[in-house]
Amino acid sequence: MNEVRIDKWMWAMRIFKTRTLAVEACKKNRILVNDTPAKPSRTVKTGDLIQVRKPPVTYTFKALQLTDKRIGASLVPEYLEDVTPPEQYELMELNKIGGFIDRARGTGRPTKKERRDLDDFLDDRGDIQ
Repeated sequence: MNEVRIDKWMWAMRIFKTRTLAVEACKKNRILVNDTPAKPSRTVKTGDLIQVRKPPVTYTFKALQLTDKRIGASLVPEYLEDVTPPEQYELMELNKIGGFIDRARGTGRPTKKERRDLDDFLDDRGDIQ
């Protein structure tokens, strides 16, 4: 197999759960093949660099082998190499941590601790049976 459609390859490599999601990412210019925006029908060749932007991280993969059949997760490293810079993973970790720090008190659902404190307060008042 010399060439495979990018949307099929992304689905087969388990980067996207469905081909529809891969096609949508292509249409939103979130996938670059060798630094060129890729349409869903764009073909991938062995050795191509594929960049996938899943905000806030941009993953970079190198195609080692091609297939259009979905493969098991344990076989994926034989077909692609993850060459994503470490800074991108650090950015993802910072985003995870930042999501909890930036939440203003009183907005959204209470945290588990806030809920327990509220229950304790109401129990002390005798409002809850």
